Amino acid sequence: MRLLSLGYSPCPNDTFLFYPLIRRLVDTGELRFRERLEDVATLNRLAMEGALDVCKVSCHAFAHIRERYVLLRAGGAFGRGSGPLIVARRPIAPGELGRCRIAVPGRHTTAMLLLKLMEPEAGEIVFLPFSEIVEAVALGEVDAGVVIHESRFTFESRGLHQIVDLGVWWEARTGLPLPLGAVAARRDLGASTLAAINDILRSSVLYASTHPSESSRYVRSHSQEANEDVCASHIGLYVNDFSLDPGPEGEKALTLLFSMGEQGGLLPRSAAGIYLPPQSPTIPDNI
Repeated sequence: MRLLSLGYSPCPNDTFLFYPLIRRLVDTGELRFRERLEDVATLNRLAMEGALDVCKVSCHAFAHIRERYVLLRAGGAFGRGSGPLIVARRPIAPGELGRCRIAVPGRHTTAMLLLKLMEPEAGEIVFLPFSEIVEAVALGEVDAGVVIHESRFTFESRGLHQIVDLGVWWEARTGLPLPLGAVAARRDLGASTLAAINDILRSSVLYASTHPSESSRYVRSHSQEANEDVCASHIGLYVNDFSLDPGPEGEKALTLLFSMGEQGGLLPRSAAGIYLPPQSPTIPDNI
């Protein structure tokens, strides 16, 4: 038996997808997983420190760890016409963001990367846990905030206004789905182990999607919002065909995101491969 550390967030799409794996409702073979649930900014930091064998990370963060980690093909979060939202207490034009104090859910979140790609001259950035951003905007502690996870469904209850959906902005500009997060695994685990983990995770995604009620209590127990409809809406947005495999379209989208970030001086350049290769009878050890 081989025990691996596994990090993922308490947001509904993560707990939904990982529940079958953690509860061993799918065959994990000789592998076992010790889970650690943390907010997205903490997971990004742990991955950048190399502290976890397998970890859900922001695509932005992965660009900084490509030499040490590779992305599994299963478990990713892609948006179609939806993504992080910029919200404020009053309607403002996107062009005003350069004069705003903006709360963002972490330095290496994809939300941060998208904000800087859309508005390179964005004003003062304040980093807050994702669960505190709506409150900070509502109380006037910041002028605007970039909200993710369940907050994108609840911000209107605090009287806030949507300024930009960064997923809509991205798709209008590129015509591609928006890569938000993915599951990274240490390259030094070896090709056969990486392939096995990907198989297990893909089975977990399939099981969760065909038995949605089994994980509902687990999902709600960890969610910022225990409301079942909010959790279901979040899962519905970010658990889709791309969660099984990015396919050529998903790979193209992430490659373009990294290229835009590199050209803008926001991401380091790297020659390392991004995704675990599609499975074949022989997978090279030097992926």
